[in-house]
Amino acid sequence: MDTYSILRQIADSWVLLMMFGFFLGCILWAFRPGSRPLHDDAARLIFSPEPEQPLQRGAKREAGQ
Repeated sequence: MDTYSILRQIADSWVLLMMFGFFLGCILWAFRPGSRPLHDDAARLIFSPEPEQPLQRGAKREAGQ
C-alpha cells in the first residue's frame, strides 16, 4: 500500500471525526450558559454613542477618559 492511500484512509476517517468533534466543541462553547452577557454586549456594541478608538503607539489617553 502506498503512502497516499494510507494518508487518504486516515483523512477520510479519523481526521473527519476530529474535525466534527472540533465543530461540536465550538458550537457548545458558543452556546454555553455563561456566555450570555458577552453576546449581549457584542450585540449592543453597534448602538454605542461613541466607538472606542484604538490607542496609537506612543499616544497617551486624554485626561477625563
